[in-house]
Amino acid sequence: MSRMGDVLAGIHAAWEFDTDSVLIRFERGIRTPKLFQALGERRIPHEALAAVTLAPGKRGTVVLHAVPRPGADPLMEAAAGQLKESFDPYRLVLPAERETLAEYYADELRAVLPSEAGSPADRFLVPAPSAPQHFKAYDGKASFDGSQVSFRWFWTGASSAKWKAGDQSFPVSALSGVEWRSPDVFDGYLRLVRRDGSGAGTAPQPAQADQDPAAVVFGLGYGPVHESLPFAAAVLRAVRDRGPALPVASATRRAPADIAERIRHLGELHGAGLLTDEEFSAKKAELLAEL
Repeated sequence: MSRMGDVLAGIHAAWEFDTDSVLIRFERGIRTPKLFQALGERRIPHEALAAVTLAPGKRGTVVLHAVPRPGADPLMEAAAGQLKESFDPYRLVLPAERETLAEYYADELRAVLPSEAGSPADRFLVPAPSAPQHFKAYDGKASFDGSQVSFRWFWTGASSAKWKAGDQSFPVSALSGVEWRSPDVFDGYLRLVRRDGSGAGTAPQPAQADQDPAAVVFGLGYGPVHESLPFAAAVLRAVRDRGPALPVASATRRAPADIAERIRHLGELHGAGLLTDEEFSAKKAELLAEL
């Protein structure tokens, strides 16, 4: 491998080559994709790479691309192939006149690829974005403190099904995975996949994310990639490292003013015929019990 500390600077990022890894430092300029700014820097061990390519780019550039092994990076696992090319943190775009230098570093990286590069990794090898993480979705605020994920619903966006279920809190050990559907598509969402048997009497998760209390939905300006994807990656990493299973936590305790506001909104849903008398009375009693 090249000398430790060698740096190849490109557009929006610079790669620093060490004896066992590549440190990717992202710029924080106004034109740098917000996802790169949010990530800051990432250290990629050689054992996390499957291949290295160099190809012509757009408008007089070349692209050095380090392809991660499946299962090696929680960010790319959460993205599940949905990232646009310009958001791929493993692509380094360089002016075409630096092609010879880029080819040199590509050859150096290929020479140190692990013998198992063609097979999926059996564990995450790249660090995940650290907790705490939070972002605003269309129907609620999502928070992750490293041990549990919480959803607090917005009365302006949450469905009646989510209001009836109440705010949610899920310990990592109650989860088996995370589904992230990019906010760049019409029906984007982040859904927590619950473990089988994680709660007595737990019903199957609804197919539609807007009806699922274990999911938040995105919308224009809500749940952008640079906020929701690092969140999903941090949760996914924690799920893989989880301890013994615990039951799903009940709805979090709320302030009296919040409870009063939620009862008022339940009354509106009841008046509009979206809640039956029994559902309204049961949910109202549940909220009052939290005072």
